[in-house]
Parts: sequence; structure tokens; C-alpha cells
Amino acid sequence: MKNNKALLPVLTLLFFVSAALTSPASKWISEKTHVHFFSHTSIEDIEANNYKALSTLDPATGEVVFSVPMQSFDFEKSLMQKHFNSKKFLNTKDYPKAKFKGKITNLASVNFAKDGTYEAMVEGDMTIKDITKKVSEKGSVTVKGEAISVKSKFPLTLADYGITFSDGKPSTNIAKTIEITIEADYKSE
Repeated sequence: MKNNKALLPVLTLLFFVSAALTSPASKWISEKTHVHFFSHTSIEDIEANNYKALSTLDPATGEVVFSVPMQSFDFEKSLMQKHFNSKKFLNTKDYPKAKFKGKITNLASVNFAKDGTYEAMVEGDMTIKDITKKVSEKGSVTVKGEAISVKSKFPLTLADYGITFSDGKPSTNIAKTIEITIEADYKSE
């Protein structure tokens, strides 16, 4: 009887490990996520790239999550990067990440088991500088073999997230609405 009690925790652990190894992976992870933003004004174009963002995608539920480290945007000019991270703009020390959590709303139109490119509608919550707004955007999901990639391009109004300028160079050099492009390549978890 004493030996059976000692085996119970071991058997329980083996059961859970076995179940985890035989269950199909539900979430896909993208460690190759590219976030690009572009601002156009008559004075200048400003753009930056971020290759440090992470994302997960659950093909069964359509849930998609993005986490973007804001200090990882790279600019052509170091002064632009300094302004971007400053307290007057993104204040990346106090607000180090932007986040999106949402779902593919037309999940039935995306066949994750068949190669092809599918239009996807995504709705969810975008959080920048601790301000959360509902967003709804179009994108595409491409399935090719054992790989899934997503792409979306959408406008982002800076004032919606408390990023405004009333005077100085930023008020004329940065567009009030910028263009965001997201590309993510997923692999099974």
C-alpha cells in the first residue's frame, strides 16, 4: 500500500507529460514579426522598422496577439529615434510595449489546412501608452505547407493614443495618421 501511494505522483506526472506530447499544437508562434510605420507630410517622410515583436496565432479559435517592444524601432536618423522614445512622443521608458489582442472574425473563410492566401478580418483591442481602443482591420493569411504568415496594412491616428503635438517641428513633420504594416511568419509551438 505504501509503494502505491509513492507511485501516484509519478504516474500523474507521466500522464500529463504524455498528454502534452500527444496533443496537437494549438498556438503558433511568430518570432519573425516585422512592424513598419510610415509617416508622410509635405516636409518629410519618416519611417521605422521593428523586428523584435512577437505574436501568437491560434488557428482553432482565430485568436491573435501581438506584443511590440517600442524601443526596438529603428530609424534612419538617430534624432528621430530619440524623439520617438522621448516623453513628448511615445515615452517608451514608461510605456515599453504596444499590444494587440483580437480575433479573426471570418475564421470560417480561412482554411489553415489548405495552401492558399485568404482575406481575414481582425477585430480586437490595441493598446499604446496604456490607452486601449477597439480596432477592426483587414489582412491576409497565407498557408504554405507547414507555414502560416499574416500581413496587414492599416492607418493609425496618433491622437487616439494620446500622441499629439500643438507646436514645434513634430506638429508639422509627423502626419496625424500614420501607416502601419505588420508581417508575421508563424511556426507550430
